[in-house]
Amino acid sequence: MDKKTIILAALAVLAITNLISFFLMGHDKKCARQGKWRVPEKALFLAAACFGGLGGVLGMKVFHHKTKHWYFKVFFPMLPVIQVALLAAGLYWLYR
Repeated sequence: MDKKTIILAALAVLAITNLISFFLMGHDKKCARQGKWRVPEKALFLAAACFGGLGGVLGMKVFHHKTKHWYFKVFFPMLPVIQVALLAAGLYWLYR
């Protein structure tokens, strides 16, 4: 595979995982309001940890969801920072 294909595939995966993380936050907030079955917090963290950190943080802000839980307030914003560092390391490795 050439470098351009690898980068495009990585961007597609990033877009999909961030959208999933964002919409999971919105879905969980909707379920919370309606008293329905909720998305487990482990699933929210897993979606964000699988390179969906930015989507998770944006979902927290847009839907005002999980903003009172200290572990979401502390760890969710750390995920995109870590993920950007990992992506930068991957790009460095790819283009060295």
